[in-house]
Amino acid sequence: MRADLYGLLGKLLFAPPDQNSLNALAALSGDETEMGQAFNALAKLAAATPVATVRQEYDGLFIGMGRGELLPYGSYYLTGFLNEKPLAKLRNSMAALGIARHDEIKEPEDHIGSLMEMMAGLIAGRYGEPASLDMQREFFTTHIEPWATHFYKDLEAAELSRFYQPVGTLGRLFMEIELDAFSME
Repeated sequence: MRADLYGLLGKLLFAPPDQNSLNALAALSGDETEMGQAFNALAKLAAATPVATVRQEYDGLFIGMGRGELLPYGSYYLTGFLNEKPLAKLRNSMAALGIARHDEIKEPEDHIGSLMEMMAGLIAGRYGEPASLDMQREFFTTHIEPWATHFYKDLEAAELSRFYQPVGTLGRLFMEIELDAFSME
């Protein structure tokens, strides 16, 4: 389930969903917890929002005319600049873990969507054997924990965020759960 949630966040943050993805999201249902309510809100928005509107929101949030409302990169959140030491550190970790950059993807690897996908892959064993909890903890605490919760809070509060507001809530809550779980020994 952890890999699935990381994968869902990665998919939604790396590119806007297509109609098939919106249809699948519309079928989600949650309980009365804060996370369950965020799933319910996302499902309602997926059912009611045209794919073109979600694409416009995505572009405004993350791409924009020269720059979106948010820059979803670890280097930017940690240093204020793109392509800085956090990206180099991530590339070293990727090499050590056997994670290769896809040639057709032009985004720097420290994009939040890429990091969510990498974490899903580590859990599910997409890069060989599933990563041990210690390896998952190391990757999370080094590359995700220092900035992802802040990014998700910014996504929840972003001026342009409608469809992506519950995505921000889901991400924030999940990062808090992961941090708590990884801090238990």
